[in-house]
Amino acid sequence: MTLSLLSDANAAQRLSGLLESAMDGIISCDDTQRVVLYNKAAEKIFGWSAEEALGQSLEMLIPSRYHRLHSQQVRRFGATGTTSRRMGDNTVLYGRRKNGDEFPIEASISQLNTPEGKLYTVILRDITERVRARDELAAFAAESAGVREQEKSRIARELHDELAQSLTAAKMDAIWLRDHVPGDPEAQGKIATMLSMLDTCVASTRRIAADLRPLVLDDLGLVPALEWVVQNFTQRTSVPCELIVDEELELEEPFATGVFRIVQEALQNAAKHAEARQVEVEIRTHGDYLLLRVQDDGIGFRPSDPRKPQSLGLVGLRERAQLMRGELRVDSSPGAGTRVEAKIPTVKVDA
Repeated sequence: MTLSLLSDANAAQRLSGLLESAMDGIISCDDTQRVVLYNKAAEKIFGWSAEEALGQSLEMLIPSRYHRLHSQQVRRFGATGTTSRRMGDNTVLYGRRKNGDEFPIEASISQLNTPEGKLYTVILRDITERVRARDELAAFAAESAGVREQEKSRIARELHDELAQSLTAAKMDAIWLRDHVPGDPEAQGKIATMLSMLDTCVASTRRIAADLRPLVLDDLGLVPALEWVVQNFTQRTSVPCELIVDEELELEEPFATGVFRIVQEALQNAAKHAEARQVEVEIRTHGDYLLLRVQDDGIGFRPSDPRKPQSLGLVGLRERAQLMRGELRVDSSPGAGTRVEAKIPTVKVDA
């Protein structure tokens, strides 16, 4: 009996040592959400000592606006019988320090039935620096994207206004030569070849300029630019594409460019891979959100399949949505077409 008691005491001492040496905060609560375990890492994270926290409601560590939601989630978790799970899924959770400051956390929760009742244990860490670094990286990426768009706009305008006009002037000179060098079949043949090449160069220059950044987006706004890209898609692929959008829709930058690029790249993906007979583009506002949908009736694919080498289409779409603090989802299955949906937090600009 003595050896058993000593063994139990040693085990309890080792467990206590492990809990106190853990780098993550570890907090246990009973079924009434009263704190019964609170390690040193939790003291460092929240600012309350163990003496101050033990026996208190867990809500002291949670911002008041989340109290009701937290209670509901704990009750649902307790009813599931699941041993453990990550809290918050893909959303950021927040804790509250002793001084009232709120901070982001990453946490997992587990439950254990004991003779004294159910015990909930939360293991958490302060991710303030990670979130700050992520936000700084997102801001840098958004600024870099803006700079790239400005550079594309400058190059596109120079191609359109300078190079295309110079080629057009050269074409007019070639026409003059054709009309003033009669009677020489060889010269006429050379001039005809020159005119054909100039026509091709002018068309290619304008196409490249439009692919870089359609001037209609800067000159006329988002809706005419969307109409242009939809019409261009139909002309290139012979696939009917319907655009459903409020004609009065206007967005500030970078949202106008971001929305245009998502639609443009989604249509490019459909043109390359979908083998669709019909495509539909819908853009509408819902409160302070913009909802975007590009759907086709093509061959579809499995989004869970490994990405093909050098294939960055879907990655680029998600990145553009994230740059605007939005979310993008791709739903597809073989034979059932593909739907790209984005939800972007923005507001409509008053006319």
